[in-house]
Amino acid sequence: MTEEWVSANPIVTGVLRDTARLEALAAARDALSSPDADFDEIAALAAGLFGAPIALVTLLGATDQWFVSRHGTNQLMAPSADSFCSRLLIQRDVLVVLDASAEEAFRSLPSVGNPSKLRFYAGAPILRGDQIVGTVCVFDTVSRQEIACDLVERLRGLGRLASSVMRLKEEARARALDADAVSRQERRHAMALDAANVGSWLWNIRTGEVSGNAALRDMLELEDGREISARRVFAAIDPLDRHATLGRLRAALSSGKEYDGLFRVRPSGRWLLGRGRVHERDAQGRPLFFLGINLDVTESQATAERMRTLLRELNHRVKNTLAMLQSLARQTLRQTSNPAEFMEAFAGRLQAISEGHGLLSDHEWGTIRLNELLRAQLLPYVEDYDRQIEIHKDEVRLGPDQAIGLGLVLHELTTNARRFGALSVPRGKVVITARVAEEDGEQVLHMTWHETGGPAVRPPRHRGFGSILIERSLDKVLGSSVHVEFLPQGLTAVIRLPLDQR
Repeated sequence: MTEEWVSANPIVTGVLRDTARLEALAAARDALSSPDADFDEIAALAAGLFGAPIALVTLLGATDQWFVSRHGTNQLMAPSADSFCSRLLIQRDVLVVLDASAEEAFRSLPSVGNPSKLRFYAGAPILRGDQIVGTVCVFDTVSRQEIACDLVERLRGLGRLASSVMRLKEEARARALDADAVSRQERRHAMALDAANVGSWLWNIRTGEVSGNAALRDMLELEDGREISARRVFAAIDPLDRHATLGRLRAALSSGKEYDGLFRVRPSGRWLLGRGRVHERDAQGRPLFFLGINLDVTESQATAERMRTLLRELNHRVKNTLAMLQSLARQTLRQTSNPAEFMEAFAGRLQAISEGHGLLSDHEWGTIRLNELLRAQLLPYVEDYDRQIEIHKDEVRLGPDQAIGLGLVLHELTTNARRFGALSVPRGKVVITARVAEEDGEQVLHMTWHETGGPAVRPPRHRGFGSILIERSLDKVLGSSVHVEFLPQGLTAVIRLPLDQR
């Protein structure tokens, strides 16, 4: 019967399925529950006004009509095309049917012919904007001869009331969605701040109260559960930094510019970077709220201090190295008047110092392993390192003075062995033994350089600068010594080097 009635009323069908109306209806439905108790009073008022046993507040869909509130029936929905209310869409105003059985347009509706035998209907539109999305309506199984004119206006008023309630519920839902979105955004921000270990705070300047997250409490070492006051926050700042920090904060309050401060927290000594600015002012321009964040920059401050220490160390080492280079240049020049020989000898010694500096720089001017120094100084002058260099050693770490001085000694021994000694022939070998012993509570390196398999050794007729350099390169390390013996089977050098000095 429904399909027959729809096909017989194409205008009603078109209005039910109008796109603009259905969009308005969808927005209205999102704000309502079904049923919705907020409309029960309207349904009860409508039933009382007309003395009708059934009253409804409905939403009218393309195919279904939903009963948002119902009085006198337990039914929740019905087909839209079979409804009295669908005809109201065409009339766009209050529709009154005194006797449905007597009117052609309503006689064939199921609700008129079924056991309920509805006869009387009166309905007013519920509007969203200019679109009808539902009705406030009443039904009776008894037909009426007439109704009072004021009832029509009162029913229209109930329709307007239902429209207003629906609009308010939409606005409330929109506000709730906005608040929920803001809350979710705030939670995301809070989670991001916590994950990044950022302390956030809002200072109520009038009350002195500070609202802060868990990261802020942890940074300032404040107890959980207790209210945070500005006085407690300021007291957590190290006295050495407090005056400057408060000065920057006062300047930001008065100028409106951003506050930017770096301070330590007592007693931990943790470094914090603070950023913030006035968030709200009163009508006279006085600051009300100050919003800010704190970042833990302890690690970066430690890195910066380490870099400053390294720069001081490097400056000291560069000065020492320059003095050493000047002395090397003068002494090398004294030994030869040939520019080519001078450049070769001096460049080699310069390279030895450079290798030591490079290793120390890679280790931030701390300590380096003896094995690294040996390889750096010997490898460039050896044809087959693994076969020609035999090392027996303890694990030894050298400070800057030990590394630079020992590097020069090794360079002179290596270049001498390459030119005249064991490394000048394929079968030659250098055997290095390095052991650490404790002497009077001090760690001392005892190192022996012994050449084998090379040409027969003859003691030099006079001591050259190379020999002097071997003996004097460790002068900066107190208690050190180098003793060289020109044995027939190969040169031997015995080195004593305290390790505890820097």
